Amino acid sequence: GLVQASRGLHTSSQCLAPMPPMPEHGGKVRHGIFPEELFQLLYPKTGVTECSNITFSLFYMLGTGLLVYLLSKEIYVINHETYAGLAMLSVIVYGVKKFGPQVAAYADQLNDEKLAKAQVVKDLTLNSMTESIENEKKEQWRTEGRSLLFDAKRNNVAMLLETNYRERLHMVTNEVKRRLDYHVALQNLKRRMEQEHMINWVEMSVVSTISPQPEKESITKCISDLKALAKTSQAKATV
Repeated sequence: GLVQASRGLHTSSQCLAPMPPMPEHGGKVRHGIFPEELFQLLYPKTGVTECSNITFSLFYMLGTGLLVYLLSKEIYVINHETYAGLAMLSVIVYGVKKFGPQVAAYADQLNDEKLAKAQVVKDLTLNSMTESIENEKKEQWRTEGRSLLFDAKRNNVAMLLETNYRERLHMVTNEVKRRLDYHVALQNLKRRMEQEHMINWVEMSVVSTISPQPEKESITKCISDLKALAKTSQAKATV
């Protein structure tokens, strides 16, 4: 329960509130030890200084009366320790009045050095945090542009697939055309061989049916026809 209570205390909204700035100078005091706020308790409520003066007088009267009461009833007896205490108090007051400003200046110097070091650490931390924020913004910008990169890569893959498909389609088309050309050439070759075989067979059949005598007569007749045609051509040329 204590652990949970401490966690709740440390995680409250008050711990997240900004710390008030450290005062450069201490508050006013009276007689070296009594703060001025003690004599101004009623001023914020009443708004007048008479009540503050009355409070001031009451404190002095109370202190004086208490001291007189202690001495008269011998509750506090003045002895050599009292004189030693007064002497020590006087030395302390003299030391504070004499060396107080130098000690205060030295303490302020130490404080300024500590503040300077703390400021340097703060600046370094702020710079690192600012750089981290800029890097985070850059990474977010890159993340936003990653979708465009993925779209471009997706389009490239689609184009590669389309190119591969068309190349395969072209290869299939060429292969089918080559096979069809092969079958056409085979049919043409078969038809030509059949024609040549038929011509040779008809020629051999005709030659085998012609006897040597008719062949000689046909040759003679052909020669006479050629001569007649030659004479006719010469006559036409002369005319």
